[in-house]
Amino acid sequence: MLNFINELKAKVLQGNSIDFDEALKLINIDENDADTLSVLFESSNEIRKKFAGNKVDLCTIMNVKSGKCSENCKYCAQSAHYTTGAEEFELVSYENVLKRALEVQSQGAHRFSMVTSGRGIKSKELLDKLTSIYQRLRKDTSLKICASHGIISYEQAKQLKEAGVSMYHHNIETSSSHYPNICTTHDYEDRINTIRNVQEAGMEICCGGIIGMGETLEERIKMFFEIRELGVKSIPINVLNPIKGTPLEALPILSPMEILKTMAVARFIIPDSYIRYAGGRIALKDKQGIGFKAGVNAALVGNYLTTSGSNVEEDKQMIICSGLEI
Repeated sequence: MLNFINELKAKVLQGNSIDFDEALKLINIDENDADTLSVLFESSNEIRKKFAGNKVDLCTIMNVKSGKCSENCKYCAQSAHYTTGAEEFELVSYENVLKRALEVQSQGAHRFSMVTSGRGIKSKELLDKLTSIYQRLRKDTSLKICASHGIISYEQAKQLKEAGVSMYHHNIETSSSHYPNICTTHDYEDRINTIRNVQEAGMEICCGGIIGMGETLEERIKMFFEIRELGVKSIPINVLNPIKGTPLEALPILSPMEILKTMAVARFIIPDSYIRYAGGRIALKDKQGIGFKAGVNAALVGNYLTTSGSNVEEDKQMIICSGLEI
């Protein structure tokens, strides 16, 4: 296996792509085989250095419209189909958004995204309110502006781009084959269409998924190959945090080594991307720093949508101690 890893590393460093079977063999490494995992992580880190450099991208999100979502995504606390106790509120004021944006800017974040619950932007009134906020944020902060508002049309994407949004976040969540097991109120193609609308409008796309939702290793690897086919360069990898009241509440949380192994293999598949720590990384416990030596080079910092996140200063120290730059 050690020779196999080194052969794949050389293949990637020479500018070639690994195939599905090779990636599947990598992710099937025994998580208790510390020596082999160490070589995998070191190799992934070499690939990151060559193709993505040494700088870590830090992004933040703010939940600006919460709950009552019409969709039945089985992992989500904000779905109206489940009783989870998640907070519900309509679009917050610009003053509250600006306060949070300036706070994360002062802490060293590079990007700031507003996130709204729901299938998409359901009305022109909501779209106009959002674009007004983005226009003002461009003037009042130095942050790169991102957005996450669900399924959108090309026309909506164009309006967001013109308002100053540089990147739109829209996960595929899981592989196309596993998606019907996760959501039935919209399908995988709806998500792909949104990603294409965003790209056509001239915005960058941030697109990843959630691991640990009962998918097989084949389905997990398939998700990363589908993301590669979309030309995505910012890939948030969330770890399922089972929420009480959702259909996935009883699923076990992935082990730290399983999570890190997945992120390392993702680097092999998409060498020049931002592999981004996202929601649920608390499952790594005291092993988060290993990820920054195993191919990870971006992170969602601060709080998440309905759960508490990380301490930004502690994250920055961890990154610096890992030999990376902010």
